[in-house]
Amino acid sequence: MQAVSGHAIWSSRFAFLMAAIGSAVGLGNIWRFPYLAGANGGGAFILVYILTIIAIALPILITEILLGRMGKASPIMSMRRLISAHGASGLWSIIGWGGTVGAFFVLSFYSVIGGWAIHYVTYAATGVFAGMNGDQAGALFADLTADPATLIAWHTIFMAVTVFIVAGGVKAGIERAVVILMPLLFLLLLGMAIYATTTAGFGEALRFMFDFRFQDIHPSTVLAAIGQGFFSLSVALGAMMTYGAYVDEKESISSSAIIIAIADTSVAILAGIAIFPLVFTYGLEPGSGPGLTFVTLPIAFGTLGSGIIVGIAFFTLLSVAAITSSISLLEPTVAWAEEKFTLSRVKLSILIGFGAWLLGFLTVFSFNHLAGFHPLAGLGLMKDKTFFDIFDFTTSNIVMPSVGFLMAVFAGWVLSSGVVAKALGAEKAVWFPFWRFLIRYVAPLGVISIFVANVLLPG
Repeated sequence: MQAVSGHAIWSSRFAFLMAAIGSAVGLGNIWRFPYLAGANGGGAFILVYILTIIAIALPILITEILLGRMGKASPIMSMRRLISAHGASGLWSIIGWGGTVGAFFVLSFYSVIGGWAIHYVTYAATGVFAGMNGDQAGALFADLTADPATLIAWHTIFMAVTVFIVAGGVKAGIERAVVILMPLLFLLLLGMAIYATTTAGFGEALRFMFDFRFQDIHPSTVLAAIGQGFFSLSVALGAMMTYGAYVDEKESISSSAIIIAIADTSVAILAGIAIFPLVFTYGLEPGSGPGLTFVTLPIAFGTLGSGIIVGIAFFTLLSVAAITSSISLLEPTVAWAEEKFTLSRVKLSILIGFGAWLLGFLTVFSFNHLAGFHPLAGLGLMKDKTFFDIFDFTTSNIVMPSVGFLMAVFAGWVLSSGVVAKALGAEKAVWFPFWRFLIRYVAPLGVISIFVANVLLPG
């Protein structure tokens, strides 16, 4: 393994792809995508989602990996090097800082939700879901979120696993984990999808997901699909830029990004194929919102004859997806700290992970002791939000769109066409002008639409 500016290079393209796909594939695919599709008309939502991936998310994903490989460092240091090399304004460093700080805050609350997933594995394994009705499933989830001690315990376990993997470094830690966890994730998901074909609701689920009706497309459908498509690929949080810094110069960024996008989208659709047949088989509500995973599905698992096995498989799948994303959220800050301080990677990983763990307490208490506390009461959009709501809203609706927009503008307008084409190895590629058009015009406008819809026009 070669060293590059104090960092390592992925030992193989497969390792990079597994790490990048693991970063992209997370709770957003398996937890968020199904309930958004369910609430927004199924097939109409999925079609717009796929178009969004192609026109907005994929061009920005290529850009983020490219900026990381050009800078060969953490997002913060990569942007400093690119600014210096191309005579750009120092203000562009906000791309690196925004992504890194955003990832740290996301990790703090992501770890809490990841802890829920792990805890639900124990529920499934001990037969808690057996014979459970809607009221009981809702009460189970409410009891969990109302108990800060239990939430902290599982948050601690989840964060400890994340820190352990990242502390091992790129090859011994991240690579070793993702080349095991990602194939496991795909096998679990494929197994659940195959099982779903045997259920009575499979045909209805396929019609719901893939029947396309123009009347189902509303402005809210389009905006929800654009938002999910953008966030699904894990862009604009520094993770892909950090992983891009470890990519060998000979590797094709464009083809790798396409593979990542296809894998990420496939997981989201497979998750829908695995989940919706259960929903329709047992007469549950496909648009039941975030509770689809932690409230609605346990009812189905409790009714199935093989519910224990299927429940364990599903929540293990959810936990694995959360872990592969969380390590990519911790890595940008650790990579920056390695450049800045003389402490070992192990110590830095522990210290930074500890900081995110402590910050996660605000999310834990947002569901119980501080559920009625609104720290920014009276401040417009934030007036009714808990700490968790503020972290989630700010990172998802302000930080990520802003960083994504700035990356697109930087690559499309600040860096010259020749510089970018050479860095991509695409001087003669027929796709390059099309990508450049998307990154200069379509992607920025798409990101602005997310920002306007979610921040300026929340109603």
